[in-house]
Amino acid sequence: MNLFAVAVLLVVTMYIIQRVWHRQALQGRLDMIRTHPFPQSVRMKFRDAQPNLDSAQEHQVFEGLRDYFSLCAQARGRFVSMPSQVADDAWHAFILHTRYYQDFCDKAFGRFLHHTPAEAMSTQTLATEGIQRAWRLACALERINPKQPDRLPRLFALDGTLNIPNGFRYDMRCSPGSGHYCASHIGCSSGCGGSSGSGCGDGGGGSCDSGCGGGGD
Repeated sequence: MNLFAVAVLLVVTMYIIQRVWHRQALQGRLDMIRTHPFPQSVRMKFRDAQPNLDSAQEHQVFEGLRDYFSLCAQARGRFVSMPSQVADDAWHAFILHTRYYQDFCDKAFGRFLHHTPAEAMSTQTLATEGIQRAWRLACALERINPKQPDRLPRLFALDGTLNIPNGFRYDMRCSPGSGHYCASHIGCSSGCGGSSGSGCGDGGGGSCDSGCGGGGD
């Protein structure tokens, strides 16, 4: 075997090892997100924003927030819009407990995960890409075809399921004039959706509502 062939083999081997390491590291972070407990103080703060939810509904919200954090971990720094107002409220409550949140971010992302408000959105394109990325990743998480969904991912269904005032609703059948976002359009390159006006990542945040209806009833 000549030196060139040896060099190519070494490069390919290193590439495979690096890919395997990244997959294992990501899986470890996703497992951590799924099991890390939310302190009771965070839940109590969340109840200030959403006092009408019972314990089972509150559990759904925090599981939805776990879903969102999983999407952010998989996005690797790319912007992911938050498609649920009530999960965003839970995120706000978590961030206020700075030590808990910093510890969680270090373990889940290896960095501090910033909450980017709508005012920081730099372009409409970033907003559109953010909600589309959230849709694709959320569908992949639940094994849903993003272009022909048979149901909504939990994070996109959450506000409607819990009847959250001023929450974001997504329709499967995209009824004109319903005031809901068209879920199946998000899976297309020209589609839009709603978000809480916040998100994770390095590119800014916001929502996209052009041609898709409103964000609530």
